[in-house]
Amino acid sequence: MADLRFLYDCDPGADDALAMLLALGRTDALDMVAVTCVAGNVGLEPVVNNARRILELCGRQDIAVYSGAARPIMASRGRVSIMHGSDGLAGSTLPAASMALREGHAANAISRIARQEGQLHICATGPLTNLAMALLLDPDLPNFVSAVTIMGGAAFCPGNTTPLAEFNFAVDPHAAAIVFDSGIPITMLGLDVTRQATVTEDMIRQMQAIDTPVAREAAHLLIHYGSKDPCLHDPAAIAYMLEPEIFKTVDAHVSIYTDSGAAAGQVVAAVSERHLAGRVPNCTVVTGVDAEAFRTLFVDALRG
Repeated sequence: MADLRFLYDCDPGADDALAMLLALGRTDALDMVAVTCVAGNVGLEPVVNNARRILELCGRQDIAVYSGAARPIMASRGRVSIMHGSDGLAGSTLPAASMALREGHAANAISRIARQEGQLHICATGPLTNLAMALLLDPDLPNFVSAVTIMGGAAFCPGNTTPLAEFNFAVDPHAAAIVFDSGIPITMLGLDVTRQATVTEDMIRQMQAIDTPVAREAAHLLIHYGSKDPCLHDPAAIAYMLEPEIFKTVDAHVSIYTDSGAAAGQVVAAVSERHLAGRVPNCTVVTGVDAEAFRTLFVDALRG
């Protein structure tokens, strides 16, 4: 039996796909109970297709996939990233998905599955729109969510979409604010740590040497996506769930700037007693990683 059952909320996206491959390579420790999709790196249709393409590559058609939000809560359209290619998987040759989507919206699925599980762990590596909508629709949801591990934000470093904001939080800052105000225990892996978790040529060579369909797809993603953005953003969230001891953290009270403009999605992280001003930390902010241990973890998982 796997130690941790979790729902994966994502926007594949090459690095989301790599995160899925990492998680599915460690079924001894992680049990992915469902995948909920949100528009982000690319639009909702290719995101949903890509999630199913990766599951089919891994022979995991048993994992339910739900389609979710096609736009942010307070905007008519979101951003897309140029880093992932027009299909979201850097021009992957994987066939189009054939497995069926499950009926119902991702937000409703999150609420229903959390109640079924009793205490559900959620890993979210895209804009947080689906989870925020679930919280708005089901105010009691925090009672059924044990923790949320998030890839997003930039607590103590510049952003990558604006000078102040990371992509996922910039796409839907209001959703991020709702999630951080929910009272659910949150671990945030933002650019502070993911910029340390980089692809190397040796890592790619090791992946190519494994020479399985899964490893070949991972190598393709590492080469083509990594040439534009060498950071393993979303796999860092899965790696933290597997081996938190290779990461460094700090407790903070995190709030999200939601006004329009370049600061939308900015993380304001209060750490010191003076800046907390009586507030209780609501987030574990991950600030560092043993990058070599992380790369070894990733390669070893795909050997399986």
